[in-house]
Amino acid sequence: MRKRNVQILFRLSEEEAEYLHSLVKKSGRSREALLRSMVTGYRLCEKPDPEFYKIMRELSAIGNRINQLAAKANALGFVDAPMLREEAGKWHSFQIDVRKKYLLPKRAAG
Repeated sequence: MRKRNVQILFRLSEEEAEYLHSLVKKSGRSREALLRSMVTGYRLCEKPDPEFYKIMRELSAIGNRINQLAAKANALGFVDAPMLREEAGKWHSFQIDVRKKYLLPKRAAG
Protein backbone atom coordinates (compact mmCIF):
# COMPACT_ATOMS: atom_id res chain seq x y z
CA MET A 1 0.00 0.00 0.00
CA ARG A 2 1.21 3.48 -0.80
CA LYS A 3 2.49 5.66 1.99
CA ARG A 4 0.90 8.75 0.45
CA ASN A 5 -2.62 7.75 -0.46
CA VAL A 6 -4.41 11.12 -0.07
CA GLN A 7 -4.70 13.11 -3.27
CA ILE A 8 -5.43 16.84 -3.14
CA LEU A 9 -6.47 18.79 -6.19
CA PHE A 10 -6.53 22.59 -6.10
CA ARG A 11 -6.48 25.44 -8.55
CA LEU A 12 -4.05 28.33 -8.88
CA SER A 13 -4.17 31.60 -10.75
CA GLU A 14 -1.66 32.08 -13.56
CA GLU A 15 0.48 34.26 -11.28
CA GLU A 16 0.38 31.71 -8.47
CA ALA A 17 1.25 28.90 -10.86
CA GLU A 18 4.17 30.89 -12.27
CA TYR A 19 5.41 31.63 -8.76
CA LEU A 20 5.14 27.95 -7.80
CA HIS A 21 7.04 27.01 -10.96
CA SER A 22 9.80 29.51 -10.08
CA LEU A 23 10.08 28.04 -6.57
CA VAL A 24 10.32 24.53 -8.01
CA LYS A 25 13.01 25.66 -10.44
CA LYS A 26 15.00 27.40 -7.69
CA SER A 27 14.81 24.39 -5.38
CA GLY A 28 15.77 21.79 -7.98
CA ARG A 29 13.12 19.48 -6.53
CA SER A 30 9.85 18.18 -7.88
CA ARG A 31 6.70 20.23 -7.35
CA GLU A 32 5.29 17.52 -5.10
CA ALA A 33 8.45 17.27 -2.98
CA LEU A 34 8.57 21.04 -2.59
CA LEU A 35 4.93 21.27 -1.51
CA ARG A 36 5.28 18.35 0.92
CA SER A 37 8.27 20.06 2.53
CA MET A 38 6.40 23.33 2.82
CA VAL A 39 3.34 21.62 4.33
CA THR A 40 5.53 20.01 7.01
CA GLY A 41 7.00 23.39 8.00
CA TYR A 42 10.17 23.71 5.94
CA ARG A 43 11.09 26.79 3.94
CA LEU A 44 12.56 26.84 0.47
CA CYS A 45 16.26 26.13 0.16
CA GLU A 46 17.41 27.21 -3.28
CA LYS A 47 19.52 24.83 -5.29
CA PRO A 48 23.13 26.02 -5.13
CA ASP A 49 24.90 27.18 -8.25
CA PRO A 50 27.27 24.78 -10.08
CA GLU A 51 30.27 26.37 -8.33
CA PHE A 52 29.01 24.97 -5.00
CA TYR A 53 29.13 21.42 -6.34
CA LYS A 54 32.63 21.99 -7.72
CA ILE A 55 33.75 23.18 -4.27
CA MET A 56 32.11 20.19 -2.57
CA ARG A 57 33.89 17.77 -4.94
CA GLU A 58 37.21 19.42 -4.16
CA LEU A 59 36.53 19.36 -0.43
CA SER A 60 35.66 15.69 -0.69
CA ALA A 61 38.89 14.98 -2.57
CA ILE A 62 40.88 16.78 0.13
CA GLY A 63 39.13 14.74 2.79
CA ASN A 64 39.97 11.53 0.94
CA ARG A 65 43.62 12.55 0.75
CA ILE A 66 43.65 13.24 4.50
CA ASN A 67 42.28 9.76 5.12
CA GLN A 68 44.91 8.23 2.83
CA LEU A 69 47.64 10.11 4.69
CA ALA A 70 46.28 8.90 8.00
CA ALA A 71 46.31 5.28 6.82
CA LYS A 72 49.86 5.58 5.51
CA ALA A 73 51.10 7.38 8.62
CA ASN A 74 49.52 4.76 10.85
CA ALA A 75 51.12 1.95 8.84
CA LEU A 76 54.58 3.56 8.90
CA GLY A 77 54.21 4.77 12.48
CA PHE A 78 55.91 8.16 12.12
CA VAL A 79 52.99 10.59 12.31
CA ASP A 80 50.60 11.23 15.18
CA ALA A 81 47.76 9.12 13.79
CA PRO A 82 45.21 10.10 16.50
CA MET A 83 45.76 13.77 15.75
CA LEU A 84 45.41 13.18 12.03
CA ARG A 85 42.20 11.18 12.60
CA GLU A 86 40.86 14.02 14.74
CA GLU A 87 41.55 16.49 11.93
CA ALA A 88 39.84 14.18 9.43
CA GLY A 89 36.84 14.06 11.78
CA LYS A 90 36.73 17.85 11.92
CA TRP A 91 36.87 17.92 8.14
CA HIS A 92 33.97 15.49 7.89
CA SER A 93 31.92 17.66 10.29
CA PHE A 94 32.69 20.69 8.14
CA GLN A 95 31.41 18.89 5.05
CA ILE A 96 28.18 17.99 6.85
CA ASP A 97 27.72 21.61 8.01
CA VAL A 98 28.18 22.90 4.46
CA ARG A 99 25.62 20.41 3.13
CA LYS A 100 23.14 21.41 5.84
CA LYS A 101 23.59 25.08 5.04
CA TYR A 102 23.34 24.82 1.26
CA LEU A 103 21.35 21.69 0.45
CA LEU A 104 18.96 20.60 3.16
CA PRO A 105 15.59 22.30 3.61
CA LYS A 106 15.22 24.36 6.77
CA ARG A 107 12.20 24.45 9.07
CA ALA A 108 10.27 27.69 8.63
CA ALA A 109 10.13 30.07 11.58
CA GLY A 110 6.87 30.31 13.39
